[in-house]
Amino acid sequence: MTPKAEPRKCPAMLVSAPSSGQGKTTVTAALARFHRKQGRKVRVFKCGPDFLDPMILERASGFPVHQLDLWMVGEDNCDALLYEAAGDSDLIIVEGVMGLYDGNPSAADLATRFGLPVLAVINAQAMAQTFPAIAHGLATWRENLPWAGVLANRVAGESHARLLKESLPPSMPWFGALYRGNDVELPSRHLGLVQASELNDLDARLDRAAELLAGQKVAAVPPAAVFDRKGTDFSPHAGKLRGVKIGVARDDAFSFIYEANLDLLRLMGAEIVFFSPVSDKVFPPCDSLWLPGGYPELHLRELAENLPMLEGVRAHQAGGKPILAECGGMLYLLEELGLDGDFAEMAKILPGKAVLTGGLKGLGLMSAELPEGLFRGHSFHHSRLEMDLPPVAKAVRHDTRREDSENIYRLGRVTASYMHFYFASNPGATRELFSPEAA
Repeated sequence: MTPKAEPRKCPAMLVSAPSSGQGKTTVTAALARFHRKQGRKVRVFKCGPDFLDPMILERASGFPVHQLDLWMVGEDNCDALLYEAAGDSDLIIVEGVMGLYDGNPSAADLATRFGLPVLAVINAQAMAQTFPAIAHGLATWRENLPWAGVLANRVAGESHARLLKESLPPSMPWFGALYRGNDVELPSRHLGLVQASELNDLDARLDRAAELLAGQKVAAVPPAAVFDRKGTDFSPHAGKLRGVKIGVARDDAFSFIYEANLDLLRLMGAEIVFFSPVSDKVFPPCDSLWLPGGYPELHLRELAENLPMLEGVRAHQAGGKPILAECGGMLYLLEELGLDGDFAEMAKILPGKAVLTGGLKGLGLMSAELPEGLFRGHSFHHSRLEMDLPPVAKAVRHDTRREDSENIYRLGRVTASYMHFYFASNPGATRELFSPEAA
């Protein structure tokens, strides 16, 4: 048990909903932008393993967004992240995942563990007196859940908002309403929200959303929560990768990167060199390579035609240097990748091909026992893989009610899988994956 630390207090709130698609990210981003414009330092976190929402939330708040998950991140590491944020922030906002009680652990578990009052965002479109029933159910399903109140989203107009508000029992705080047709909703595609870098009008949307909150109860600074544990201490791993230069692909095709992963690599002394497989014509000199997930299927031609980059990746692998390829990064190493009947040749390092399908093929929190040790993480993909390589390990779902698994492949120093690794779940194994010295 980590010893108690000097308590830190900071206003905090968790934004949740009955389900996905209710508008949690829009509201969270609007709140972050509103308070930032008021001169407050706002730290935003995302509950669960998500890459796309944090991109929007980082733009809204001006600070990197970390994941909070009691299983993948771990309770002690969640403690450390919140304790640090409480020490230098004016407000902490956590966006939930899916519905309030969905998942194991759920957003409700996180709110209860850290005393974060829950603001429920409910899509009230085509709804009237059922609105308070949903709000009441969310608030009372679990005893001792910290509760703030309810915000109605996609409301038709003032009369609709008044009907919703008046239908609530006196004990249910009304935090306000956002109306339909206000041009602040965030567009989506097959893996979630469109990336922040692809939305040319994102800042204008965020500013408009922030303006809509002004004067409503939701814009008030919430009560302070108390954070009293420093949590995980990663200092024993400091310097373990000193002198190692790690090339990290980062552009619109490869962007699914946990901020905490970069934090750990830097703590371990690694030098991070970002590059773009889409647009850069020179492969960066590096000792190890990390190809994260993203949308390579949306950039097939650019990736296939960037021959100097492909040759650089092949030369890196031929030299026996480490490569970690996650999801989209793994697809980039295949012989072929296809979308809508259009196939393109990729790096031809892994003997296989993949095609994007119309439905979800993998989703869930995962753990995998590699030769280097046990990692936690998650998978989320729409592609179907054909691989002529036996797996070195399997990533299995944390939720044992389903038997889904993901193969992890090893070819020399290449480690490839649909699983996205959370490095802090095993810093020692992370060092071994990226160390140029053969394990």
